[in-house]
Amino acid sequence: MTERGEDMAIHVVIKRKFRMNQPDKLIPLLNELSSKAREQPGYISTVTLKSTEEPEHYLVISAWESTKDWQLWFTSSERRDLQGKVDSLIGERTFYEIFEPVN
Repeated sequence: MTERGEDMAIHVVIKRKFRMNQPDKLIPLLNELSSKAREQPGYISTVTLKSTEEPEHYLVISAWESTKDWQLWFTSSERRDLQGKVDSLIGERTFYEIFEPVN
């Protein structure tokens, strides 16, 4: 039997709050982050949602085969560099939380 969380898919919830003041700079960075994530081992899928009540609030839900797969991508210098540029443009910190299925 493997460690808890290592044998089931996990979902990462990524919360961002921003206004599109510089969409010409921001959108390509977000697209690059998404594209690079799709190339990572263990990546399954992503859905991006925009709040209907607070349009500056975005939620990204990404599925990964394991917490380890997500952590490898999360701690990579490539992702950290891109995320730093995103946070700099939006002027807000991006928040992450990992969820696992309830059995």
